[in-house]
Amino acid sequence: MTTTWTMSRALNAGLDAALAADGKVLLLGEDVGPLGGVFRVTDSLAAKYGPSRVFDSPLGEAGIVGTAIGLAMRGYRPICEIQFDGFIYPAFNQITSQLAKLTARHEGKASFPVVIRVPYGGHVGAVEHHQESPEAYFAHTAGLRVVSPSTPNDAYWMIQQAVQSNDPVVFFEPKSRYWPKGEVDEESPAATLHTSRVVRGGTDLTLVGHGAMVAMMLQAAEVAATEGTSIEVVDLRSLSPIDFGPLVRSVEKTGRLVVAQEAPGFASLGSEIAATVAERAFYALHAPVLRVSSFDTPFPPAKLESLYLPDADRILEAVDRALDY
Repeated sequence: MTTTWTMSRALNAGLDAALAADGKVLLLGEDVGPLGGVFRVTDSLAAKYGPSRVFDSPLGEAGIVGTAIGLAMRGYRPICEIQFDGFIYPAFNQITSQLAKLTARHEGKASFPVVIRVPYGGHVGAVEHHQESPEAYFAHTAGLRVVSPSTPNDAYWMIQQAVQSNDPVVFFEPKSRYWPKGEVDEESPAATLHTSRVVRGGTDLTLVGHGAMVAMMLQAAEVAATEGTSIEVVDLRSLSPIDFGPLVRSVEKTGRLVVAQEAPGFASLGSEIAATVAERAFYALHAPVLRVSSFDTPFPPAKLESLYLPDADRILEAVDRALDY
């Protein structure tokens, strides 16, 4: 059965399905209970499952994740919500020094199935600490799985797959994509959790990115098509581990690659992708791998975000440079 939902509604339905499927699944965070979260992703779940399974936490991200770790130790499968991307840093030690290390510390004899949901990214006109893209910090940390859906269908299935994982998963939700609608297949997922996918075929150049940038890349590909350029678009979906197979095969076909991301460019996921593709597909490349990113500065005031964040025009400028080689 196919349904048309926004991403926020798809996530709500996915969380509902996860809670219904396993009584050990719990949901906690700031305002996730009766209010339903600031983005209403958890709307009505507290009323349906009760305060013992969906409950508000104190305002303290380290405590939220620390509580989730303790619950996982006792056999539960907690889902934490970090209300905004910039609020995750007080929990950084719990995530990177504790949660990421615990399975290895127990030599695999214990699992810690914690999901940490993080609304992230810009394009929403918010204030400081509310429009960041911190995914590289966590993709860099061994022991964590890191994913980000770009469509309602992926959001619906990937949140359920993340909950089923026995490893901790940091689940980045592109908040600027919460409201656009898309089709959701409620019967079968399009792909497994850590699979990248070609979402638009092409022959002249490959664009790759994740989260909100996928819609931006598709927009750029549409414009390029009107000018006679055929662009293939790859949605990473998983940021750690990265499924490089579809991306490398695409580059071997097109010979050119542009990586797009909202995060600043230095020491980023885009850097890792560029290096890996250069290693694995060097002789197929007709041009250097180019990167399009935000600037290496703190996120500016909201009125300047359109100058800071990459858009279709900046992606197309990189496409033109790659094609000129």
